[in-house]
Amino acid sequence: MKRNQLNLLALDLGSSNGRGILGRFDGEKITLEEIHRFENSYIEMGGMVYWDILHIFSNIKRAFQKFSLMNTGGLACFGIDAWGNDYGLIDKNGRLLSDARSARHTTAEDMERVHQIVPGLELFYQTGNSSYTINTLYQLYRRVCEGDPGIENANAMLMIPDLLAFFCTGEMHSEYTISTTTAMYNPTLKDWNRETIRRLGIPERILQPIAAPGTLCGELLPSVAAAASLKRVPCALVGSHDTASAAAAVPVSDNKENYAFCSSGTWSLFGIETDTPIFQDEMYENGFSNEGTVQGGFRPLKNITGLWLLQECRKEWRRNGKDLSYGEITAAAQRSAPLRSLIDPGHSDFFGVTSMPAQIAQYCKRTGQPVPRTEGETARCICESLALKYRWTIERLEAITGRPIERLYIVGGGTQNKLLNQMTADCTGKPVTAGPVEGACVGNLLTQAMALGEISNIGELREVVRNSFILEEYEPKQSAIWNDAFERMEAISGSRDLPEK
Repeated sequence: MKRNQLNLLALDLGSSNGRGILGRFDGEKITLEEIHRFENSYIEMGGMVYWDILHIFSNIKRAFQKFSLMNTGGLACFGIDAWGNDYGLIDKNGRLLSDARSARHTTAEDMERVHQIVPGLELFYQTGNSSYTINTLYQLYRRVCEGDPGIENANAMLMIPDLLAFFCTGEMHSEYTISTTTAMYNPTLKDWNRETIRRLGIPERILQPIAAPGTLCGELLPSVAAAASLKRVPCALVGSHDTASAAAAVPVSDNKENYAFCSSGTWSLFGIETDTPIFQDEMYENGFSNEGTVQGGFRPLKNITGLWLLQECRKEWRRNGKDLSYGEITAAAQRSAPLRSLIDPGHSDFFGVTSMPAQIAQYCKRTGQPVPRTEGETARCICESLALKYRWTIERLEAITGRPIERLYIVGGGTQNKLLNQMTADCTGKPVTAGPVEGACVGNLLTQAMALGEISNIGELREVVRNSFILEEYEPKQSAIWNDAFERMEAISGSRDLPEK
């Protein structure tokens, strides 16, 4: 039933930019308007990598101010989502100890030090998380080993979206979905993995109570509200992990359907939704993790290097004088010969390189394949390789669960790449539904509506998504020609993926 317009503000923070998105909700549909955007990047200083958390907070305040200037009525609620794994430390006086460190500084040695005390497979069965250097647990243990004064003087650890919510409201909590990214949460106990945390010497006092998404958690502090000429606006716990918010916006119409989702953008977060975590050796061996959903369940998923590969190529081509739009790049890829050269998108060769086109060319040469020579050939190689990686992931999920996946839902910015969407349908043999583009923002906004009592459950939330956005359907074609390419992809795949969350 339609109601008076409800103004909601999603603060959606990524590793390259942040945005303030206004959502206008009438009870049946939601419309979006971007009101503020800013650049975000980590900063290297003294051999350490940091996030400029005060820069991010100042831009959150700017988003509130811009909303106030719009004169569009009152703001009913706001919510914050961001990437996983990274955190800030707060001292006993409630003050930030230093800028938040980025997981990019951690190494395989940091991870191995933990595994000497708690083997990786054992840790997986405790937390449901596979072992990657970016996990919060490894970051914290490094500080313990260094005798870092920050960890010694910390009274609270807050994940990035929780930290920013604390700056806004003065309330401390650890939202459920972001907590499940840390390799410190025990889904069996539904609490922090306290015994292992104590064994590693990480001070237990820094752990905050775990709070459920879809609930309210304080109001804007008077100082923040006054600076934007706003009232004490309530803050909602959304899927604070951006992938959890994106997964909430998957427009599933039948909960009995066996589906997978892909939050497609710079990274592809590819998985399924379950009521309980999946604990199997195959999950750990293939790099899958169990992370939380807005509805309190789990997302067994794999983090796949996504369209970052194409973004990095575009940057390099621009540096070399070819400023191509994504439309021009896609058109060039369509004109190029199919399934000529393939890469494993998650190979370590493609992590942190300076020239992505050159690295792709070197990989193809080393693996005995034709070397992409043009922008179109390189772009086609990336898109086809991603589609094949999606198939690889689907087949492993089917083997792990013993259930066939009937449909794939793609949300996020990658939904705009129609070539990749059709390749995915063709390669996997599964029908694909693509949309909405702003998956994380939509999930964030509608979970706020749930916290306010305007939406009752995840089913109603997804009905609003279907009512509000045009979804595109892709049916499989020419699936057979991908079989040989899939065998080639498996043959050339090398080292384990290096994910980013």
